[in-house]
Amino acid sequence: MEEVKMSKYEEALSKYNTNISDEEVASAVKKIIEEKVRENDNILTKKFLMGSVELTSLHTQDSEDSILAFTEKVNKFDEEYPDIPHVATICVYPCFAKVVSQSLEVEGVEIACVSGSFPSSQALIEVKVAETALAIKDGATEIDIVMPVGKFLSGDYEGTADDINELKETCGGHDMKVILETGLLKTASNIKKASIIAMYAGADYIKTSTGKLSPAATPEAAYVMCQAIKEYYEQTGIMIGFKPAGGINSVMDALIYYTIVKEVLGEKWLTNKYFRLGTSRLANMLLSEIKGEEIKFF
Repeated sequence: MEEVKMSKYEEALSKYNTNISDEEVASAVKKIIEEKVRENDNILTKKFLMGSVELTSLHTQDSEDSILAFTEKVNKFDEEYPDIPHVATICVYPCFAKVVSQSLEVEGVEIACVSGSFPSSQALIEVKVAETALAIKDGATEIDIVMPVGKFLSGDYEGTADDINELKETCGGHDMKVILETGLLKTASNIKKASIIAMYAGADYIKTSTGKLSPAATPEAAYVMCQAIKEYYEQTGIMIGFKPAGGINSVMDALIYYTIVKEVLGEKWLTNKYFRLGTSRLANMLLSEIKGEEIKFF
């Protein structure tokens, strides 16, 4: 009888424990929230979180004018609040990469574009590659793509990884974030497998969600993804970034994700290089809490 050869991604998965229970994950997260979040609820942490925000505008009604105004707010923030870290990133659709790159004046702010037929990832790979290449040509410094969830759920791990890998090759030296759309993956086991496949296929970051579907980011998904990042680092020595996105509706939500990263991955990951928060509403909330008054700057 002929032996069935494992694909390199099945082989990679075999090195990790993906047989994890949702109940155990929920229990571990509950413990972290109850015991550890309070100690991080302070101005210093909130300032750090401000510097990890990916200020995001992904609306059907976005225009060159609205994105220009959006970018100008980031420029003005740096002048008006020199004692508070500026956001890490401006995240827009690829058609606005040029507007942002031509008008952004603040050093150290990345320009991220969602690409590869965001948010569904349902397009021919040639179309995804072209969109990604054009975004980079127009000034994107980071690319966010969505894992082909349909391929993954049907068990086509090789096809899933090939898509990710081809887009990473298109990105060249630019960082690429792979959105797992964890709300569709349903189980902790699937989230762990998807995280591992994405990292082996070339992800520089793994990201929870597009924010276009519900549920979006959850602490439980974040916990599983951070465990996968930790184990991948132990296996390979490569640090992968983490980005929760979608459904971050309060400062407390952000503090919970910060605490999960701190407890699972440790201080090494607590920089705005390895920890990002994808959100459009959090910046004003953080700014208000840091300054002690309601501020609607962004």
